[in-house]
Amino acid sequence: MNTIVRQILGRCAARRNLILALAQALLLILAVPAYAAPAHSGDVQTAWRLIDYLAVDYAGAVQNGKVKSPAEYAEMVEFSTLVRSRIGQLPKAPRRKALIDKAEQLKLDIAEKKSPVMVAALAHELAADLLATYPVPLAPTSPPDLARGASLYQENCASCHGASGDGVGPAAAGLKPRPIAFVDAERARERSLFALYQVIGQGLDGTAMRAFSEFSAQDRWALAFSVGGFAFSEEVAIKGERLWSSDPAIRKLVPDMVTLAGLTPAALSAKVGPANADALTAFLRRNPDAVLKTDAGALTVTRTKLAESLRAYEAGDRISAEKLALSAYLDGFEPVEAVLSARDAALMARIEGAMGKLRSAIDKGRPVSEVRERVEALDSLFADAETALSPDRASDASTFVGAFAILLREGLEALLIVVAMIAFLRKAKREDALVYVHGGWIAALAGGAASWAVATYAIGISGASRELTEGFGSLFAAVMLLSVGIWMHGKSQAGQWQKYIREKLSAALSRRSAWFLFGLAFLVVYREVFETILFYIALWTEGNGGLILGGAAAGTAVLAIIAWFMLRYSQKLPFGQFFAYSSVLVAILTLVLAGKGIAGLQEAGLVNVMPVANFPRISMLGIFPTVETITAQLLALAAVIAGYLYNRRRAANYEKGGGYGIED
Repeated sequence: MNTIVRQILGRCAARRNLILALAQALLLILAVPAYAAPAHSGDVQTAWRLIDYLAVDYAGAVQNGKVKSPAEYAEMVEFSTLVRSRIGQLPKAPRRKALIDKAEQLKLDIAEKKSPVMVAALAHELAADLLATYPVPLAPTSPPDLARGASLYQENCASCHGASGDGVGPAAAGLKPRPIAFVDAERARERSLFALYQVIGQGLDGTAMRAFSEFSAQDRWALAFSVGGFAFSEEVAIKGERLWSSDPAIRKLVPDMVTLAGLTPAALSAKVGPANADALTAFLRRNPDAVLKTDAGALTVTRTKLAESLRAYEAGDRISAEKLALSAYLDGFEPVEAVLSARDAALMARIEGAMGKLRSAIDKGRPVSEVRERVEALDSLFADAETALSPDRASDASTFVGAFAILLREGLEALLIVVAMIAFLRKAKREDALVYVHGGWIAALAGGAASWAVATYAIGISGASRELTEGFGSLFAAVMLLSVGIWMHGKSQAGQWQKYIREKLSAALSRRSAWFLFGLAFLVVYREVFETILFYIALWTEGNGGLILGGAAAGTAVLAIIAWFMLRYSQKLPFGQFFAYSSVLVAILTLVLAGKGIAGLQEAGLVNVMPVANFPRISMLGIFPTVETITAQLLALAAVIAGYLYNRRRAANYEKGGGYGIED
């Protein structure tokens, strides 16, 4: 029997280093941001900052077609020239020519002393188009530390801008232009937090404002939020809190951190009135974490990116349209997938399918009308999703069932594989090798938790990282299981295997084969652990921690019962039946993982999506309505069938030869 164990493991021993390396690679996938900041990010931010400055300050330089302040007007002319130059130096992009034309028009309008309203409108349009063409980070990744921001302000800014932000600090005398007075409400209403963040990091050409590039991104955001609240009093913020708490329609106006960072009070006042806009600004800049509790925030990000994708496609920029559509899924929809799956799995599946069809239509260059229809269909699905994600749908039952179903769904595949390995070793009387199997799945639990912690606190978790981890992990596991399943089926066919076992009992399990056990157990468990942890975090943000833990406990209990039943039943099976049933189970899991692996890579944007109409979607079985996933499963099925037919032929030859002279 020991030799049988060695055969299933020893034949794969040459792969052990590969498997362990792949397991380590999965950890590294999470340590690499899906979208690295482009090298031109600083130039884009500088250009955007100058444009924003023109939009806000031009009104102080020109009035009724005449120069109001020669010094400020000269600054406007200089900055408009810099904007044109900066944009002209950016890397080539499909819409760069349009940006250059708008920058030229902005420069011309300022030279002709056009109205501040006209210049501001063109500047804001140019700024939005610039970020759509050359995306840069638009918001903090987590709520900023306002106490930290206040401390940074007093240490680095108060000497010029004043302790209270009035612009008359002890070092302000003699500075030209004078430091900005952050308490100036009129100016503050025209400036977004993102604009403040940009100035802090980039400085301001032609002024004494230096770049604080040594500050971390989170510190710059903390300082921006702190500065952005100077113009609005605490009393006004209290009114804003009442508005925010009492009116769901108002909460929908600022659904996420990106919106909050880019929104000016002036723009908000057009929707809720100046007084309410000031109140909401005062409250949200003092309490940015309130935005994170908005239920449909991530879907708003998705809607925004899909709208940008459609505009890019209409403009003939298919590459940008593809990137934005992918980002709409990874950065917008994917973060709420766990909660939506728990509340309405069918709706979640429809949205995933519709997103895939949209990306396929863009990739194939379908007519604009078709792409627009798909975006509109998704918009309708998102409305249903927002209803499903609303607080009143977060019942105790849905929370418990969601936590239970997630653990059961994510853990079942890994459990079946690990338990099959344990059952095999017990039946082979090789309990000494169980330590490697147990070590593998325990290390996977620890590795998943560690990867989550590193990704959360060091670089942030991207949707692409999650999908890549699941996709590659599934495919690697499928390849390993394919060879194991064919081997098990071969052993179920051998007519003289009992005699063979008795003759081979003296062989020992090699150390490298044991490490194969460890690697396989680690691989199949790790791919589920990280995803499960993230799903639970998404549920935890809704509260009801006790119910979540209860659902997790119930799921664990069910998995334990399944494991006990498999181990107990497998001991009673004759060896031939054990290998036959195990080979069928492993073959099914191979097909499931092949489909899930390709689907994960599709969602991460590494594999194209070719939808298949009227084809079922059963994610638990790895069945998805795309040509690529179906092809992967058919190829896996063909490999399984070929292996089984080969085993039957060998078994027939073995029996024909009387059980002698045939290598097993």
